[in-house]
Amino acid sequence: MFAGTGTALVTPFSKDGSVDEDALRRLVNFQEDNGVDVLIPCGSTGESAMLSLEEHLHVISIVVDEAKRAKVLAGAGSNCTSEAVSLSRKARDLGADGILSISPYCVKPTQEGLYQHFKAVAEAADCPVIVYNIPGRTGVNITADTLMRLAEVPGIAGVKEASGNMAQIQEVLLRRPEGFEVLSGDDSLTLPIICLGGDGVISVASNCCPGLVSEMVLNAAAGKFDIAR
Repeated sequence: MFAGTGTALVTPFSKDGSVDEDALRRLVNFQEDNGVDVLIPCGSTGESAMLSLEEHLHVISIVVDEAKRAKVLAGAGSNCTSEAVSLSRKARDLGADGILSISPYCVKPTQEGLYQHFKAVAEAADCPVIVYNIPGRTGVNITADTLMRLAEVPGIAGVKEASGNMAQIQEVLLRRPEGFEVLSGDDSLTLPIICLGGDGVISVASNCCPGLVSEMVLNAAAGKFDIAR
């Protein structure tokens, strides 16, 4: 559902510190004009930690309103489960096609705690959820075993893998059920992950060079690895 090239959108700001709506709309159009399949507002690249709740929802609403072809996968995570649930519902109500939900940061939950957190988000969101595994920012890795448990939870559609652990990513690709998407969360690992069977990328680099990233992903997905490389 979210395969191909996704862009973790930056959030443009005006000089007074407010969200620059015109610049954000231009960015959305630039992405779509260059073949990007999925738009991800309010991820870590979008400085979600610096946004107020009102700004967070405003950014999502702008991207949903401006997008004409690409799907919108809205960042709606929190280290507080009830807050993640509430934000996910609000993003869904604004028209997001899915939710990108980061694992709880700072609190270092157990694997069972991670499972229960994402299960609660998926049950409440009533739309597809992509789990975001980025232990370098959160302090805890979501193991392959936990991801396979989560893959059986209705509504959990895949994982954005930014662990940098290729052995773990390969294990997830080998064990995943049909329909569970594995998306690269590191630009530098996108090509090898797709070569192993991954479904695409949530990219930072595509903010400025979406055409090149899209071309690489399309060629890799078609098995044209020489062109992609």
